[in-house]
Amino acid sequence: MGGATDLPIPFIYAMVGASWALTISFAVLALAWKEPRFQHRVAVVEPGRRRPWLAVAGLLLTAWVLVALFAGPDDASNGGLQALYILVWVGLVPLALLSGHVWRDLSPWRTLTGRASGRWEYPERLGYWPAALGLLAFVWLELASPDPGDVSAVRTWVAVYAVAMLAGGLAFGPRWFDRADPFDVYSALVAPLSPVARGGRASRNPLRGLTTIPVAPGLVAVLAVLLGSTAYDSFSASPFWQARNVSVIEGTATLVGFCVVVGVLFVAAASATGGLESSARRALPGLLAHSLVPIVVGYVFAHYLTYLVEKGQSAFFALLDPLGRGWTPLGDPSVAYVLSQHTSTLAAVKVTCVVAGHVVAVVAAHDRALALLPRAHRLSGQLAMLLLMVAYTFTGLYLLFSV
Repeated sequence: MGGATDLPIPFIYAMVGASWALTISFAVLALAWKEPRFQHRVAVVEPGRRRPWLAVAGLLLTAWVLVALFAGPDDASNGGLQALYILVWVGLVPLALLSGHVWRDLSPWRTLTGRASGRWEYPERLGYWPAALGLLAFVWLELASPDPGDVSAVRTWVAVYAVAMLAGGLAFGPRWFDRADPFDVYSALVAPLSPVARGGRASRNPLRGLTTIPVAPGLVAVLAVLLGSTAYDSFSASPFWQARNVSVIEGTATLVGFCVVVGVLFVAAASATGGLESSARRALPGLLAHSLVPIVVGYVFAHYLTYLVEKGQSAFFALLDPLGRGWTPLGDPSVAYVLSQHTSTLAAVKVTCVVAGHVVAVVAAHDRALALLPRAHRLSGQLAMLLLMVAYTFTGLYLLFSV
């Protein structure tokens, strides 16, 4: 859909943001509450019935996008291509923040497979690993494949994804989508940060909402892919990377390397505490994984905000002309560059998003650590995680600065 168009963050913005992140992090750790405040206060509410009108809307929207993708033009003007990369992949995050896990209601695959339990029980030992692999496959298509804008390649990916979701839903029932659908799982991870709960019928503290994320194998891998791929996207737009004639193998290896490094460092930092048996220490990364969600969200907004707001307009207009016939039902389809024209404000918003995500993450990790760590290790056991989150913040700001 085109390379990076944002101007780099001015050096002063990056340094001020990083300094604030460092200061607030240590202040939270040293001065904040000494007992957990957000644990075990909100029961994990089983999802209720899906809203039929949203299910119908999801089917209609999916059909429209698929028609645009498979019957539209074979170039970057394809509305389905733009919708997948912009409105679905990036738009999913603000949708979940504003409306909760509405993706569950919109999912066409859940609607087509029904509420049946499936032929077999989903193997819980697989956890989120299918979703992690699905997300990795998508970000590879977007960031490291030979031609991310190749409409035929995107059509193939979408066809394989649709078949896998329908087959898995029929085989394992709704549990398949809770653990294996990459977009469904992504939405479910972001949705607890929304103040909206239970289909809009109640409100909640997002920090308490984070504690309701189910812990299962592969959860850290999912978040590592989300955070690592976004970091790689920034890195791949840097002058250093752009000056190289990078092969598909090099790009793939680097993308996977970013994701692996993010995951390995998190596991190491989460496990770096004393006073626990080895089995309890091994469980810590999964129990603390929810604290990565605010960092993922903050960096997504920092990195993709102009992409969503400005290129999202192009995607919307392209969908109004799904067959590429030149239709303009709303008149002039020109894009309003409402963010790129205010570079200083945009830079401040980006830094704010990164720092805010970091601070919320530190608070969430600190509160969960108070509930998990022995009293004698409550401070020392959090130092490694604190330093890692500060490193994430510095790295994120540096990558935005260096583009």
